[in-house]
Amino acid sequence: MMRTGNILIADDDRAIRTVLSQALGRQGHTVQTTGTASTLWQWVSDGAGDLVITDVVMPDENGLDLIPRIKKLRPNLRVIAMSAQNTLLTAVKATERGAFEYLPKPFDLRELVSVVERALSEPQGSASVAELDPRIEDERLPLIGRSPAMQEIYRVLARLMGTDLTVMVYGESGTGKELVSRALHDYGKRRHGPFVAINMAAIPRELIESELFGHEKGAFTGASNRYAGRFEQASGGTLFLDEIGDMPLEAQTRLLRVLQEGEYTTVGGRTPIKADVRIVTATHRDLRQMVRQGLFREDLYYRLNVVPIRLPPLRERSEDIPELVRHFFAQAQDEGLPAKSLESDALDDLKRYRWPGNVRELENVVRRLIALYSQEIISRDVVRAELSDSPADESIGVPADESLGDAVERHLRDYFMAHGEALPASGLYERILHEVERPLIELSLSATRGNQIRAAKLLGLNRNTLRKKIRDLDIQVVRGVK
Repeated sequence: MMRTGNILIADDDRAIRTVLSQALGRQGHTVQTTGTASTLWQWVSDGAGDLVITDVVMPDENGLDLIPRIKKLRPNLRVIAMSAQNTLLTAVKATERGAFEYLPKPFDLRELVSVVERALSEPQGSASVAELDPRIEDERLPLIGRSPAMQEIYRVLARLMGTDLTVMVYGESGTGKELVSRALHDYGKRRHGPFVAINMAAIPRELIESELFGHEKGAFTGASNRYAGRFEQASGGTLFLDEIGDMPLEAQTRLLRVLQEGEYTTVGGRTPIKADVRIVTATHRDLRQMVRQGLFREDLYYRLNVVPIRLPPLRERSEDIPELVRHFFAQAQDEGLPAKSLESDALDDLKRYRWPGNVRELENVVRRLIALYSQEIISRDVVRAELSDSPADESIGVPADESLGDAVERHLRDYFMAHGEALPASGLYERILHEVERPLIELSLSATRGNQIRAAKLLGLNRNTLRKKIRDLDIQVVRGVK
């Protein structure tokens, strides 16, 4: 049975106060609302309330600055922070200051009600307010975007900052996997230690073990001196293993042993060395498929995949493109290049483009526009000329109102043209249905933030049917870490 309580709401928007008051009142809660931080603080000081919901930006005080004071006065009073300043730093600051949960605006009312229920019913933990690092106040954003997909990533990252949990970042090339890994380090508990990155795909197979674990002098031909490997270099900090799917099986075996035992030896060495690192990995490959094919160790996969984070391709968050473009223009101006902007029609073309190279490709296009064209406001014709050189330029003309049937037909036509005589002799119907079913369910779960009840309703499936399909298709349901 849901526990009810007295909820204190502070938001300078009267409409939001009304909506929250009505929604929570229907759940049986008593609600007090105010438009100022000072009134909220007075209520808290007087001992009122079982839960606080506060906006970040209020006329008399920043809600984030109020949270530590609340937690110091009443440690067991939980605070839910809301903000329209939907950046990673806002989520991190809310978590660092002791907020139970952070919700970006506009928020899903059903989700907020669910968070309120958790806040009132979950046992109190022993977490304390963290001592803030000065860099948390630096508003230079490590990640850009305010789309729902990025908001969920910010919330997950904020929850992970105070932990040493192993994280695996999934995403296509150019989506920003290393940026996410660096954010985990720069705003996490190991921020004062080193961040060391190694790309598995760029290291010759025979040198990977030496690169990771180091070697002793004379361990092999050419080892003229002792070499400290990446584990030793990253001691006390974070070790980022990029393109982990390219790690050879023999190195996978040794990495697994290190994760299990917490120590390693150098190549040619005998003295164990403690592995004092946080492991973050990244890949653009389907590691589950590689496990089924015997190309990746299943036990290592589960050791590394403790917290999976999927970065959406840019085409799935096109609403972030204007902010990304402004960021890249500003970045170039800071480097001494001339100020530029785009015609609105040109920006529309960028939003319709498919971006096979993702954010990295967008950054390269923006830099080309700055370097090659003298006009201060860059026209649509110029942008189209630049994009037309790409092998994916046909995506520029895809209409925003294209029907689902037309989109499926276009992709199937491309598939038939690409495979031609290599098409299977039979079973194509079932194969295509199977191939469509997995991404459809995964995208539905992503859209509902892993809520299977809402995903089943969205798909029009029975909840048990959806669960069976998730199990049969080996789909991972990723929800925020609590």
